[in-house]
Amino acid sequence: MNKVIAKWWEPTDGGRILCTLCPRYCKIGEGQPGFCFIRQNTDGKLYSIGYGRPTGFAVDPIEKKPLNHFLPGTNILSFGTAGCNLGCKFCQNWSMSKAKIDDLNSLEASPEEVVALAKRYDTPSIAYTYNDPTIFGEYVIDISKIAREEGIKSVMVTAGYIDKEARRDVYKYIDAANVDLKGFTERFYWKNTYSHLNDVLDTLIWLKNETDVWFEITTLLIPNENDSSEEIKKECDWIMENLGDNIPIHFTAFHPDFKMRDKNRTPEKTLTDARKIAMDIGIKYCYVGNIYNSEGQTTYCPNCNEKLIKRNWHSVISNNLKDGKCRKCGKPIEGVFVF
Repeated sequence: MNKVIAKWWEPTDGGRILCTLCPRYCKIGEGQPGFCFIRQNTDGKLYSIGYGRPTGFAVDPIEKKPLNHFLPGTNILSFGTAGCNLGCKFCQNWSMSKAKIDDLNSLEASPEEVVALAKRYDTPSIAYTYNDPTIFGEYVIDISKIAREEGIKSVMVTAGYIDKEARRDVYKYIDAANVDLKGFTERFYWKNTYSHLNDVLDTLIWLKNETDVWFEITTLLIPNENDSSEEIKKECDWIMENLGDNIPIHFTAFHPDFKMRDKNRTPEKTLTDARKIAMDIGIKYCYVGNIYNSEGQTTYCPNCNEKLIKRNWHSVISNNLKDGKCRKCGKPIEGVFVF
């Protein structure tokens, strides 16, 4: 596949290019890639060298993204590319996100071919995931536009670290997102991800106030890093004040990986305590993940406490919603439950 000239850049001093896709604002010299590995300066132009070069495809339950209030019980076609614009020391997909495009046995797939693959496997949605899809925004735009024309939904699984102008383009045809809110202190963000908290919070507020994108939030709780009751409470208070009580939150378990192999796995109690904090504050929908916990993976009616969607890990066991409402009391449940 031919190289694709990137969007969101401008020439700057000394023959370098300023990439304006994310708040990292890399200044990229001739022949060099940016921090993400897949945006490269060649002959004074910025190219998206990950365009059309996925590292592989999978058909997943949508609950694995995780999304619990967007077409629950359906499958989703998932793929990513090499590279990432964050430097998370705890990355759970580091073999892809920390790799250069030449390091992987990448495939070739045009936007039309990706949508055709979703249709072939009868998946009602496509997930841009594994690494952060922000960095292959041009590819996301082209696929999601065709997908919408074909009646297929598009889902971003992202850290939300994207420039204010660029995100209007990237999310134009996006239907849902799961945003990793990786912690709730600037110290954690800079020390462990080489990025900044406020840029992510700004994206969350923008999604809530200026788009129709359904989104959910995931926080991976890492022992002695971002798992204190005080930090979890601050996060939930901020969500209540700025996003409202109906945004689902997923607290998920960390396992030792990449540059944090010295850390212990997250105890189940940490997750269930975090869920209780969120619900005591007033968050309607809070889940735990990467562990088996039936109560923490079930959707309850916030009005009558009826079990609405019962899950076993990523499988839906029963669904007691009717037209997006509690079958028992009739309360509408926030989310997207019909095609």
